[in-house]
Amino acid sequence: MRIMLVGDVIGRPGRRTFQNYTPKLREEKNIDVVIVNGENSAGGKGFTRKALDELYRAGADIVTSGNHVWDKKDVLSFIDDEPFLIRPANYPEGTPGKGWCSYPFKAKNVGVMNLSGRAFMPPLDCPFQKVEELLREMKQECDIIFLDFHAETTSEKMAMGFYLDGRVNGVVGTHTHVQTADERLLPKGTAYITDLGMVGPRDSVLGVKTDIILRKFTTAMPVRFDLAEGPCIYCAVIVEIDDATNRTKSIERIFLHE
Repeated sequence: MRIMLVGDVIGRPGRRTFQNYTPKLREEKNIDVVIVNGENSAGGKGFTRKALDELYRAGADIVTSGNHVWDKKDVLSFIDDEPFLIRPANYPEGTPGKGWCSYPFKAKNVGVMNLSGRAFMPPLDCPFQKVEELLREMKQECDIIFLDFHAETTSEKMAMGFYLDGRVNGVVGTHTHVQTADERLLPKGTAYITDLGMVGPRDSVLGVKTDIILRKFTTAMPVRFDLAEGPCIYCAVIVEIDDATNRTKSIERIFLHE
């Protein structure tokens, strides 16, 4: 089985680029399942019904999120009804939505969980303690397991990778929108990358117009984050799973320019 995990999709430019490249990659790379972080897919922050449906139509099977999941209130009207849209599992008990899902593909169940880091992020429950609870549930149902760890610091993401090494098929970081070049199989066989990167405007600061961000840094005044335009990048990894053993075989990094 070949599973593609795609970085944060940024607004309309990112959705357009995801729509353009994902079907081609599914065919050319023989991709079976696509997992994408969509928390910035609507106007750069949050979800709308329209943005989520565009991701599904373009080939997303499972959509993860992060700290911007609630930025568009529209999400509250559908998140509980979406079986393959997940939010960080370490939000408090009673929060809408769910923190993991099981996606059936042929004779296998692909489990995906979502967690938020705590360093320089909103204060949530401990992701390391929460992941133990999730694994007890998921291993009863899932043959293959991935984690989208939505976190700010490289150290917290790397720590989670080693913490889960040999216990899940892959740990991928999201949130910083900059793809790291450290994809590898960890010593016990878990596929890992510190950050998947983004699908969004190349000539931008994390998807936002550069002049706006420069004004913010040079004046320290508040600004409105408007999305950049122009050519986009598409960042992802492809993880190959052995069909006989369900063990991870390889990880390949994808970085495409329009």
